[in-house]
Amino acid sequence: MKDPVELKPKIVAGNIRKIREYRNYTQDYLAAKLSISQNAYSKIELGYSKITLDRLFQIAIILEIEVMQLICIDHRTTVKLDPPSSDASSAAM
Repeated sequence: MKDPVELKPKIVAGNIRKIREYRNYTQDYLAAKLSISQNAYSKIELGYSKITLDRLFQIAIILEIEVMQLICIDHRTTVKLDPPSSDASSAAM
């Protein structure tokens, strides 16, 4: 069985992806907001790239959630998310 510390980055990466998809944001949209390439952003979601605390906060702001929701939740927990603001949803299209 893997060490829980080793699994945590994969859980956070999966949470980022789930919430991005829930918001109907594309990887291109988040990459542009973060000023990185879509390929670099994809590596974040796949857990191939380690992200800084600063980057985690940036992602949380773009996704309109608290950072703790990215860190604490996993597939066994249901999260109540507010709908995206009208400004952000129209920008993602």
